[in-house]
Amino acid sequence: MTPWLSVIGIGEDGLAGLSAAARALIDAALLLVGGERHLALVPDAEAERLAWRQPLADTVAEILRRRGSPVVVLASGDPLCYGVAATLARHVAAAEMAVLPQPSAFSLAAARLLWPLEDCVSLSLHGRPVEALRLHLVPGARILALTTDGDAPVQLAKLLSDAGWGPSAMTVFAHMGGERERRIDATAETWPLGRIAALNTLAIECRPGPTARPLSRLPGLPDDAFEHDGQITKRETRAATLAVLAPLPGELLWDVGAGCGSVAIEWLRAGRSSRAIAVERDAMRCAIIARNAAALGVPGLRVVHGQAPAALAELPAPDAVFLGGGVGEARLWEALWSALKPGGRLVANAVTLEGEAQLLRWQAQAGGELVRIAVSRVEPVGSRRGWRPLRPVTQLALAKPRAVPS
Repeated sequence: MTPWLSVIGIGEDGLAGLSAAARALIDAALLLVGGERHLALVPDAEAERLAWRQPLADTVAEILRRRGSPVVVLASGDPLCYGVAATLARHVAAAEMAVLPQPSAFSLAAARLLWPLEDCVSLSLHGRPVEALRLHLVPGARILALTTDGDAPVQLAKLLSDAGWGPSAMTVFAHMGGERERRIDATAETWPLGRIAALNTLAIECRPGPTARPLSRLPGLPDDAFEHDGQITKRETRAATLAVLAPLPGELLWDVGAGCGSVAIEWLRAGRSSRAIAVERDAMRCAIIARNAAALGVPGLRVVHGQAPAALAELPAPDAVFLGGGVGEARLWEALWSALKPGGRLVANAVTLEGEAQLLRWQAQAGGELVRIAVSRVEPVGSRRGWRPLRPVTQLALAKPRAVPS
């Protein structure tokens, strides 16, 4: 099948930067789709023009109505790098669509800085909370970020300074590849106030200040990295819990009875493209979870205020479940096991005798691994020091059998 839909990356230099093949596709198109800026870069095309509308799905639907007719979509740089081609690919088969990329903003910025692209963290903050940057704050890290608008560099400079990373070097590139290209260099703590062009890319070389607190992506963050009211899975138990939950890229976790959200947050920090939903019945704790997620670089954590199992009814099926509260409720166990995808993992921790009894009943019925986690920490005892045992935790880890192929 000959592709009827072409997605063409176009830079600030417009038609002059396109290949002969790309220009031929534009000349043959009956419909030309893009942002107002992109459409203005090809003023002489004879095709019908369609600017992106909100919601985006309306324009996608119009493109799909033209199936079989030559359609060209114009996009910035590489359309498959945080671009619209990824959205269209969910609706159009590979045989029906061709993508002709230009260098992405990441590639252009890395080339100007002489940064090996494979050593950089590349992320988009378009329509995403700027707090996502916090996840990547590591000494020496090089970050390339597509920013939201002309105010974003000032917001990110403040975020870095407030987090103790004020010495970090920042470079903003605007209108890369065109006659209006501009570059601004400063540190986060000396960043000039004021807006710049909305179309910009930010490069950060992370340098910690005296108050910076670099945090590992491995499970087991210190307890004081989280705001909490005492309802927190302690560091050592949390690390053991994440080990058996075994997060994999793209998987969804339900953290039921989430407390301060520590398990869900560490799940998200551990895996690229991981997803998590924290379910908590206490409204004040829901607010704590949201603050912790933002502070620790995973603002995409979904927080559901409600009582399980009723609060679980409309949620997407999980790949893994952690039950930290309500272990003694038999109805909740049945709901979680039923919702869990085949091959998924369910891990539950209990600190009460009633909860432990439920774990024993469920282990007798469904199998799984039952362990006891006992941790002691050194604390002052008068003028000396001694061990203070934390409350022992009984943990059950289950794997749901996969469906047998028919």
